[in-house]
Amino acid sequence: MIVVILNIKKDKMIDKIIKFSIQNKFIISLMTLLLIVWGVWSATKLPIDAVPDITNNQVQIITICPTLAGQEVEQLVTFPIEQSIANLPDIEETRSISRFGLSVITVVFKDKVDIYFARQLINEKLKSAEENIPKGIGTPELAPVSTGLGEVYQYIIHPKKGSEGKYNAKDLRTMQDWIVARQLYGTPGIAEVNSFGGELKQYEVAVNPNQLKAMGVSVTDIFNALEKNNQNTGGAYIEKKPNAYFIRGIGLATSLEDIKNIAVKNTTGSVPIFIKDVADVRYGNAIRYGALTYNGKVDAVGGVVMMLKGENSNVVVNRIKEKLPTIQKSLPDDVTIEPYLDRTDLVKRAISTVEKNLIEGALIVIFVLVLFLGNFRAGLIVASAIPLSMLFALGMMNVFGVSANLMSLGAIDFGLIVDGAVIIVEATMHHLGLRKSTNPLTQREMDDEVFLSATKIRKSAAFGEIIILIVYIPILSLIGVEGKMFRPMAQTVGFSIFGALILSFTYIPMMSALFLSKQINLQKSFSDKIMDKLYIRYEVLLKKAITFKYWLIGGAISLFTISLIVFSRMGGEFIPQLQEGDFAYHCILPQGSSLSQSVETSMQACRIIKQFEEVKMVVGKTGSAEVPTDPMPPEASDIIIVLKPQKEWKSGRTYNELADAILEKLEIIPGIFFEKNQPIQMRFNELMTGIRQDVAVKIFGENLDSLSLYANKVSSIIQNVRGATSPQVERVSGLPQINVEYDRTILANYGINVEEVNDVLSTAFAGKATGQIFENERRFDLVVRLDSAYRTDLNDVSNLMIPTNTGTQIPLSQVATIHYKLGPSQISRESGKRRIVIGFNVAGRDVQSVVSEIQEKLNKQITLPTGYYFTYGGQFENLKKASNRLMIAVPVSLLLIFILLYFTFHSMKQASLIFTAIPMSAIGGVFALMLRGMPFSISAGIGFIALFGVAVLNGIVLIGTFNELQKEGWDDVIKRTLEGTKIRLRPVLMTATVASLGFLPMALSTSSGAEVQKPLATVVIGGLVTATILTLFVLPLLYIIFNSKINFGKMHAKKQISTILILFCLSISINTNAQTKKIIQIEDAISIAMQNNGNIKARNFELKAMESLKKTAVELPKMNLNTQLGQYNSIKFDQSFQLEQSIPFPSLFGAKKKLLNAEVKSKEIQSEITILELKNQVRTYFYQIQYLQNNQTQLLYLDSLYNDFIKIAELRYKAGDTKKVDISTAQAKKGEINLLLMQNKLYLKTTYNNFKILINTDEPFIVIDEYPFQPLQLNSLLDSIDIAKHPSIKALYQEVVIAEQTQKVEKAQGLPDFNVGYTNQSLIGFHNIDGQEKYFNSGYRFNSFNIGVAIPLTFGATKARIKSLEYQKQATVASAKQQQNTLQAQLQNTSEQYLQNLQRFYYYQQQALPNAEDIISTAKIGYNAGEMGYVEYLYALQTATDVHLGYLQSIQQINQSVIAIYSLINK
Repeated sequence: MIVVILNIKKDKMIDKIIKFSIQNKFIISLMTLLLIVWGVWSATKLPIDAVPDITNNQVQIITICPTLAGQEVEQLVTFPIEQSIANLPDIEETRSISRFGLSVITVVFKDKVDIYFARQLINEKLKSAEENIPKGIGTPELAPVSTGLGEVYQYIIHPKKGSEGKYNAKDLRTMQDWIVARQLYGTPGIAEVNSFGGELKQYEVAVNPNQLKAMGVSVTDIFNALEKNNQNTGGAYIEKKPNAYFIRGIGLATSLEDIKNIAVKNTTGSVPIFIKDVADVRYGNAIRYGALTYNGKVDAVGGVVMMLKGENSNVVVNRIKEKLPTIQKSLPDDVTIEPYLDRTDLVKRAISTVEKNLIEGALIVIFVLVLFLGNFRAGLIVASAIPLSMLFALGMMNVFGVSANLMSLGAIDFGLIVDGAVIIVEATMHHLGLRKSTNPLTQREMDDEVFLSATKIRKSAAFGEIIILIVYIPILSLIGVEGKMFRPMAQTVGFSIFGALILSFTYIPMMSALFLSKQINLQKSFSDKIMDKLYIRYEVLLKKAITFKYWLIGGAISLFTISLIVFSRMGGEFIPQLQEGDFAYHCILPQGSSLSQSVETSMQACRIIKQFEEVKMVVGKTGSAEVPTDPMPPEASDIIIVLKPQKEWKSGRTYNELADAILEKLEIIPGIFFEKNQPIQMRFNELMTGIRQDVAVKIFGENLDSLSLYANKVSSIIQNVRGATSPQVERVSGLPQINVEYDRTILANYGINVEEVNDVLSTAFAGKATGQIFENERRFDLVVRLDSAYRTDLNDVSNLMIPTNTGTQIPLSQVATIHYKLGPSQISRESGKRRIVIGFNVAGRDVQSVVSEIQEKLNKQITLPTGYYFTYGGQFENLKKASNRLMIAVPVSLLLIFILLYFTFHSMKQASLIFTAIPMSAIGGVFALMLRGMPFSISAGIGFIALFGVAVLNGIVLIGTFNELQKEGWDDVIKRTLEGTKIRLRPVLMTATVASLGFLPMALSTSSGAEVQKPLATVVIGGLVTATILTLFVLPLLYIIFNSKINFGKMHAKKQISTILILFCLSISINTNAQTKKIIQIEDAISIAMQNNGNIKARNFELKAMESLKKTAVELPKMNLNTQLGQYNSIKFDQSFQLEQSIPFPSLFGAKKKLLNAEVKSKEIQSEITILELKNQVRTYFYQIQYLQNNQTQLLYLDSLYNDFIKIAELRYKAGDTKKVDISTAQAKKGEINLLLMQNKLYLKTTYNNFKILINTDEPFIVIDEYPFQPLQLNSLLDSIDIAKHPSIKALYQEVVIAEQTQKVEKAQGLPDFNVGYTNQSLIGFHNIDGQEKYFNSGYRFNSFNIGVAIPLTFGATKARIKSLEYQKQATVASAKQQQNTLQAQLQNTSEQYLQNLQRFYYYQQQALPNAEDIISTAKIGYNAGEMGYVEYLYALQTATDVHLGYLQSIQQINQSVIAIYSLINK
């Protein structure tokens, strides 16, 4: 629709608007005034917050069931509720936790679902779910309608200095519940006031079991008596004229005395037994699951005010503050309310950051405008568009309900806003400068000049702003977390640019016509002189660039290619962390720690933290509150650190340095895990993903023990990944429990059912409310439970008296088995499946690369059973989803830009030319991130989207000017280009400068909230720098090439050069992708050794040497050549020569050939022996390394056990429970483990070195452990036939064959040899030929041939050699049989040893190892509880140590046995 309107009517419509604005100055001024009033009024009504609320649409279902353990909570409560809500529409995910006494289910709906409708759907389903939950266990309730940003105000109530001992925790909690919270309720915008800490007051009937037994009263009797004797009733009324008297029966107990005097048992003829006879009635408190500490000094009471979803946090907090003075007056004078987390503080810091950046950006933009325009009036006219467009944006934000926060206001760049105004004003001044007349202009002439110049450049101004608007449209399509985070930014920027666009066609032309000087000044201003100098230098460079245009374009493409390579290796994170200005440290004690121990540790940590001068206040929150929206176990604490303003810090430390310093100090507390975080960030992470850390590895499966085992393995792998902080494994097991297991037969004999026993047990120890006691409006539970003195250990449980049907009472131990046992501490579920989470934060590295490395390691090193699988959550999950959406949003925005460019210039060629500014700008954005060490984040991604819109503006202005010059008759493309760049150099530089410098304060800011804005600003500034430089050079060059008659021959050669440059850059990137070689399987190691080992190479050369001798089998003896010269026949000098050849008997050739073949075969067998030995050595070293690596892991685990022991011993020593000898003994034992570790490391290093020499490789490699570490298995039955195939046996039998062939050669050599000869000679002199004397000179030759046979005269030597060979053959056969028998015996012995080692392994695996784990767990509990001395504990640890190391040794022994068997059967 926009394209059609712009294409058909845009010119006329814009011209009419400009003309109307110039001619009706008063109307435009009035409308501007109305805009100012509307904007200022909207600013006062605008919701203000630090960041957008990105919490997903969720409903929490909380069920408190104080008498159930984690397993029963999951089975009886969590599972039925999950099943009932499973089929609700538009659910994205469900997750739950089940722990002792608590079930919390979080249901996440799609964002389109109304939260109140979602709660209504769940409420309807809960009614059916309650039918499946046993009565009396608990009632599911919905958590308050709040979000991750809902905790807007947190405070503590504490006595003033000097009155600390006047009020106890019960008094303070009563003030919080009945004075403070009640007055805060009803405040508009508040969803809940959640009390935390202190002691919840109760009227407690503390039963004495001894008195119960003595008087024959049971706990059930007391409960029933209290229930029946604490009630009022009414009897309607009696009418007695003229009055009616209403009847009221008053039986409610109102004091401790009333409760004491309630009769429990009253039999006829005996004295009544009252409550006071069997119990102590007093003020008590509910069992605590959470506590609050203040500055490490007092056990304080506090409150968390939760804001209703969708409310304005700034307004809500101000309403709370308005009520606080009134509430303070209703408290005692020496009790005060002190806030420790106030959302408005963060909001003020964030908004001040935005204000500072906007003001600084505006001042920079105004300065640059005045500098470039050279006209103060023109600069002010353009600058006046800044506040006006901002006011327009504020008005639109109020209309559309967009809050003012760091994201919505933080991305506004006044440089972008004034682009349209800059183009209009600069064009007007340029047009005025072309006038030759120096006479002052009349107002009408001025109006005409402004109209002409504005309409001439209207396309560039309009389309520049519209393109920036269009690129922000895809951001509006983002959903999920990134949509909530960045949609307000896109809306606000869109509002401001749309306002600037309207102003550039109305207000700016009107102001230009009205206030620009009408006196034409032909003298050049300071700005003109600067621009002239700049253009002279620019023109020289541009002309040189035209000469080398193909080189420059090739270089630009190469730069873009390099930037793509850099970008592909740049890490990624979701959104940079916002510095909130306060810290939140998560503190976790050992599993099963009591609440009092956790509070003590939290207070110790708070005192350490309070020593830092930067700290204003420290508040420790341990466990969970009564409304457990943040369900922490008793051993976990959140330590909230409220800091002073950073300007008051004197140490010079930065925010992150202070966090590290605090963490370092906290490490002196032994056995405690600390993790740093920030209050809002921690709450966001937990509410959105179910974890507090940035990243989570989730393992899904069924068995909790298996999940825990694999989670610990994953944790050990994550610990070795750079950038990942210490991983925190979700604690799903190890909760100490006292289990009461009933004997049903005995129960039946006594006539008791399980429900009756359970009621007595839960009432006695957990306590049960029988009613309420009213103190005016206040009401408190009346609870029955055993006196605290009888609720201390297992014996108290065993001695609990149970009433029978006969009226007698028996101890619980008679009908049940009572013992200690470790049980599940927490059962987590997600999407209906059990899971365990390993969470960690990321420090000093980006999230994406850390998770990618972890994924690679887990895939290689851990194999999960069937039905178990990994997923990844936290920030990484958000990053992945956001990146996938940006993969759609960015191409869509680029396509929209291209379409608009095409409809602007009606040319695919020119649209493509301008579009080149986008990759050119991406170069600068990527390199700017790289130079500042920033990973790619969603903030940076949004920066790229904004950058692409800005980058094409200058291209539009430049190409538009070139087209105008072409219409005016500039046909020479080079001259047209030079003239066009001269005209538009100023606006190009000005728009780019104001746009980039407008973001400069944001990029350099270090104040609160700047972390989120920095990547966006960095990308835009870096991208605009390169886009401007390349636009001023590359775009004109491309324009010249596209509009010139090109010599394709020359161009082809230059294109080849450009191609070579690109290929060279790509080759560099490919060469840098070399990765470390990793040997994963034994087959890989054997293959490398076979290729590289020197012995194998030597055997191969020997074999080739023997094969080369085969040709010598048919070798003949040397031929004899004899020459004779002299007077051997007469006095004459004669000459002769003789040839003679000896030929062996033919059978010798065949015998020699067979002998050589036998020797070649012998060499082949020797190679087999060498290969077998090499395999044996490779296997030995490979599995030795695996054993040593697993041994090292096990030793480190054992070392951690001794470390824990030392820490516990130190704590007990400080507490006075043990002596110094405990610590000394533990340190000595730890030293032994350290020695074993050092020895193991040395063995491992030596084995690696030997292994490297053996496989003869220089490439780095690593033998990766297999999880779990398992022994080698024999895959087939052993057979004695395999021994016969052993290379050593084959080698001996081959020696027999060689002896046989040697015999044949000897026999063939004893046969006759043949001799063949030829003689040629001269006989100088007279010879009688047929009776005549004839003279023969040396030329006449006489020939003769001779044949002979060589027969041996003695056969004894040959026979002796043949006989010797026969004896050698028999000796070799005997040796071969003996060797075969020896190997057979070795195989049998090794097989038996293998079976024995296998039995040993099964013993360790099935019995010893599980027992060792139980020994460690039981010993820990016993030693922590003080029930076991250090000697027994050390003995238990030593036993466990021996078992773990023995288990690994059994695997190594099996491996060595299998390697030996493989060697014997030639495998």
